[in-house]
Amino acid sequence: MAALISRVGKKLRRIIQRPGSVELTRYEALLPAVEKLEPELEKLSDEELTERAGKLRETLKDTAFGDDQLVEVCALGREAARRALGERAFDVQVLGTMGLLTKHVVQMETGEGKTLAGALAAAGYAIRGKRVHVVTVNDYLARRDAEWMGPVYALLGVSVGWVEPAHSREERREAYAKDVTYGAVAEIGFDVLRDRLVTSVGDLVQPAPEVAIVDEADSVLVDEARVPLVMAGSIDHTDADDEVAKVVRRLRLGLHYETDSEGRNAWLTDAGASVVAKSLGLEVDDLYGETASDRLPAVNVALHAHALLTRDVDYLVRDGKVQLINAARGRVAELQRWPDGLQAAVEAKEQVTATDRGEILDSITVQALLARYPEVAGMTGTAVAVAEQLREFYELEVAVIPPNTPNIREDLEDRVFASPSQKLRAIEEEIRTVHETGRPILVGTQDVAESEELAEKLAKVDLECVVLNARNDAEEAAIIAEAGKKGAVTVSTQMAGRGTDIRLGGTDGATREEVVELGGLHVIGTARYPSSRLDGQLRGRSGRQGDPGSAIFFASLNDELVLSNAPDVPEGITDDEETGEIKDPAALRQLNHAQRVAEGVDLEIHRNTWRYTRLIERQRRDLLVHRDKVLRTAYAAEQLEKAHPEKFGELKEKLDDQDKLEQMCREVLLFHVDQLWSDHLAYLTDVRESIHLRALARETPLDEFHRAAIPEFHKIIAEADSRAAKTLEEAELTDEGIDLGDAGVRRANTTWTYLVHDNPFDSDFEQTIKKVRSMIKRK
Repeated sequence: MAALISRVGKKLRRIIQRPGSVELTRYEALLPAVEKLEPELEKLSDEELTERAGKLRETLKDTAFGDDQLVEVCALGREAARRALGERAFDVQVLGTMGLLTKHVVQMETGEGKTLAGALAAAGYAIRGKRVHVVTVNDYLARRDAEWMGPVYALLGVSVGWVEPAHSREERREAYAKDVTYGAVAEIGFDVLRDRLVTSVGDLVQPAPEVAIVDEADSVLVDEARVPLVMAGSIDHTDADDEVAKVVRRLRLGLHYETDSEGRNAWLTDAGASVVAKSLGLEVDDLYGETASDRLPAVNVALHAHALLTRDVDYLVRDGKVQLINAARGRVAELQRWPDGLQAAVEAKEQVTATDRGEILDSITVQALLARYPEVAGMTGTAVAVAEQLREFYELEVAVIPPNTPNIREDLEDRVFASPSQKLRAIEEEIRTVHETGRPILVGTQDVAESEELAEKLAKVDLECVVLNARNDAEEAAIIAEAGKKGAVTVSTQMAGRGTDIRLGGTDGATREEVVELGGLHVIGTARYPSSRLDGQLRGRSGRQGDPGSAIFFASLNDELVLSNAPDVPEGITDDEETGEIKDPAALRQLNHAQRVAEGVDLEIHRNTWRYTRLIERQRRDLLVHRDKVLRTAYAAEQLEKAHPEKFGELKEKLDDQDKLEQMCREVLLFHVDQLWSDHLAYLTDVRESIHLRALARETPLDEFHRAAIPEFHKIIAEADSRAAKTLEEAELTDEGIDLGDAGVRRANTTWTYLVHDNPFDSDFEQTIKKVRSMIKRK
């Protein structure tokens, strides 16, 4: 009876506390069998262990995991980890491995050993005959985890490698040839884009995708899902209108321009339009007329850069360059930029050299990149909060893995204040009071500017702290590792995806027992984040593996989260006259409401973006099938021979080599295919930028986008064949065949890759966002 009650209790807890979670009973029932194999495996030599894994590989090849195979894989992995790392995988790590091997996103709390669980799952897929990519959030973690887990893989007879920006094409090809390859999501995506433009099969570096295991899955699959990775070729600089930038720099909020309550749009007042027009030598009517059609967009973009993007919040200026800040991680967003007009406007605002714009040759969103893999699994500390998105966009379910040791962290109730200044004073007092006890403190701030402001205020009262933000992210691992030392005060921007645990007592554990006695790490949030998931990630830095700890968030009813998403604060809420603290439960309800609105808006933006990009990705996939046929067969030569048999015959005589002939024809046709796809992307961008005007005419923007995009796409293959035929017809033949350069078949001599940051001013989304926000606010 007691066992039955326990099972029922577990199921009820999952239903009540773990929405979106899959049932773990099947996996839990296999744990005794895994443990039963341990004595047998312990007796094997290293060579015998590797040989046993090899035999399992022969048995499993290209078949699904049954229960017996799951048991064997997990037992072998546990034994390999014990020998190679001196770590016996806990039952919860084995559960996590099983969840990954059955294509789920597993939620494991911070410090519970996701890295090892992910490695054992990757080895399991490899033993099953699959090629595995372990997708990380940055290059540091890719290399660290591949090297760290390398000995485990070796004992299981599985090869492992990693890719990083410094790798050559040959090094990349070698890494991807391994059974398991670690790589940052952007790095893997950029290799996909490069492979899409090769003209010879021998230049490909990536094999066909099979399995992806995504680390920090919520960050990659949700936060960065709609981020496009872009490959560009050099054509020119983006010349921002410096004259316009100088004019806009002089404008004042409230007099010359206004902004909306969400901080997503800015517009000129009549006074502002008059000042701008006069400064540019125009009449006001001319500014909005056809004669100055190129100036008004420049003014609008410059105004957005001036009014809505803030230095040290949205971006840094470092080494003479504008560098974007990833809001979800609080660090520099490497290789990211805004769409070109806005990027150039910010560079003009900050008076730094404009970066190359280039012509977009190809692009892919992170979501589409992961959709290429037939099998996807993931791991993170906060998956339940995005279970709906994971199911909707990836058809993935969440498996919540219980902690190995019960979490005893004390999550204190938020403290709410009337104003940000009163809140900041309370935060300073909280830090001072807790610091006097010797407990280590981690303070999570919203942005770089806030982290530095708080550090300055603490310094004035002789409270020394270490600051971790986008300015010093290269030092982050060392800073985080020491944040658990006695008396340490660490001020950090967002903690998501940092990949390093905070151990009580520091890396050497010298003061661990003392810190445990004091109560462990105390986490302070200076404001609620736009997502409850980010709040949870900050809290999760304390109380790892059953350690004591506590967490508290401070908030104000004038924080950006409330002002942007739920500014209509109920009447009658009063605050303490001396401290400004609000004890009324209605204040906390308002905070929760604002956060739900922000999450709802973000989800709708994701949905709206995917509605557009889904068509583009489908078109790209269809064109890539054709491109692959051109790349791997004699299709190009056959088409050109049909189009101009006499000229083709002359070319054949000149070359007198069938392989050279086919390759030359292939390069001509692929050039035109790739150029037409690049032109198609530019056309679709123009359509997207003007589509909101069709909404004003009461036409459905998405339908209009499809009407414009589909017919144009269907012209590409025929047009490429036609252009290739014309190239052959007009080409001067030499002893080497066709001089491709003289024939106009010139690919970009310089290419580079980057990520496009979400354009916060995408007019296409505005009506949708406002409708969603208003609907949620009414609930």
